[in-house]
Amino acid sequence: MKHLGLLFIIFHLSFSPVKAQSPWTLQQCCDYAVEHNIAIRQQQNRCDQQALQLSTAKNQRLPDLSASSSQNFSFGRGLTAENTYTNTNTSSTSFSLGTSVPIFTGFQIPNNIRLNALNLEAATQDLEKAKNDIRVQVAQQYVQILYDMEILDVAHRQTAIDSAQVARLQALLEVGKTSEAELAQQRSTLAQALLTVTQADNNLRLALLALSQLLELDSPEGFTIERPADVPAFIAGENSVASPDDILSAALTTRPEIQAEQIRLSATDRSLAIARAGYYPTLSFSAGLGTNYYTTSGFKADPFGKQIKNNFSQYLGLNLNIPIFNRFQTRNNIRSAKIDRLNQQLTLDNTKKALYKEIQTAWYNTIAARQKVESSTEARHSSETAFRLVQTKYENGKATITEFNEAKNNLMKTESDLTQARYEYLYQTALLKFYRGEPLRF
Repeated sequence: MKHLGLLFIIFHLSFSPVKAQSPWTLQQCCDYAVEHNIAIRQQQNRCDQQALQLSTAKNQRLPDLSASSSQNFSFGRGLTAENTYTNTNTSSTSFSLGTSVPIFTGFQIPNNIRLNALNLEAATQDLEKAKNDIRVQVAQQYVQILYDMEILDVAHRQTAIDSAQVARLQALLEVGKTSEAELAQQRSTLAQALLTVTQADNNLRLALLALSQLLELDSPEGFTIERPADVPAFIAGENSVASPDDILSAALTTRPEIQAEQIRLSATDRSLAIARAGYYPTLSFSAGLGTNYYTTSGFKADPFGKQIKNNFSQYLGLNLNIPIFNRFQTRNNIRSAKIDRLNQQLTLDNTKKALYKEIQTAWYNTIAARQKVESSTEARHSSETAFRLVQTKYENGKATITEFNEAKNNLMKTESDLTQARYEYLYQTALLKFYRGEPLRF
């Protein structure tokens, strides 16, 4: 018995945290995960890339400016100023500066700007969806930890009861009122209870490790979460659950995955307008400056500076390009854009259906969890009453140790079932509210 008592103390101490650290709330876990999660940071980088593409599209309205210079050498026979051919060596140096401004591009530039703006909005909604996904994952793991904590508490209570019975039987054995076999049986029960504590403790540690990894923490040492003061208080008052259709109506206006696909559907209209721009003429304005220096062997040439000054020229121009036939490229681009729009509409419809399935699943899980809470509450009350009666009989010598342990095990099982049902209901109701646009909290 001394060894079992010492073992119980060691298990109890092993559960104590090594480092003192304030427990994390669900909100703190979600905020930290959103800030440090690698997938979310990658999605943020995609948004930044899309913002750069939008800037590039807007800059298409600006004039361009380019400068160039060239140096050419010519050898062999060539035509002279006297209209005769002779072997000459010539060289020329030229400089130019030019600019062009698009005036009309068949509305391609404004549509391209709007397209990239919509793509940025869609990428931003994708970022919000990534944040929502990580919040749900954190909440799932958070509830798992709460459940494991409760199961560990149940295991500790079971161990305390078995330890008390071992002590009681030891005292009875010393006065000859029980047998060694009965004491050995109870010690075996205590050892099994201690094993249950070990398993529950390990499950809790693994759950804490999983959440710490989800938060991208360097180490799970000292990490723990805040437990609700009273779980039934969260369940009280939740007598009705909105229908899946009502939840979907709210979700369609708030869920980022729906908003992202709707924005992409609008973007396909812009892509179609860009494709149709191939039927329009384009008009651009150009202007430039230029000069050159030229020498021919056997002839006297003006100095470099003088030629550069005298040969200075300027030009202005308008360039009109009218498409007549481009091998049906524009026609096929338009048809392709229309197909893309149909596909995006299907993607939007499929996303809505997937969301509705998620809501329906959460709704039925909520109803089932609520019913399980009600039935588990009744079962626990009955098993607790039965245990108290058997305990009284056992203490008065009217029940065996086997009957006592069976009643105790039934009580522990109903407590575990009730705990699981409570946290499942807690999570599912919070999830339904989250689908309706409310913050994810317990």
